[in-house]
Amino acid sequence: MKRYVIERDIGGVGAMDAEQLGGAAKVSNEALAQLAPRVQWQHSYVTAEKTFCIYLAEDEAAIHKHAELSGFPASIITEVTGIIDPITAS
Repeated sequence: MKRYVIERDIGGVGAMDAEQLGGAAKVSNEALAQLAPRVQWQHSYVTAEKTFCIYLAEDEAAIHKHAELSGFPASIITEVTGIIDPITAS
């Protein structure tokens, strides 16, 4: 499985309360269940107007299919080619 960052343009997402975000997660999980094991959601970062989601997937096509099933846009999909952190400098 490859790791991807998915940028989703969702106006006003940062103003959603916990219940609304929970509902969005439920919709996403339902779409993921239809695609298992081809795609997995790890977590998302929520900003004022976007989410940045970290996914594991067989390929980019699986992410596009999730976007179609869930109704959440996959505005930009970027494959992660490596990870660095403070320990990388050691």
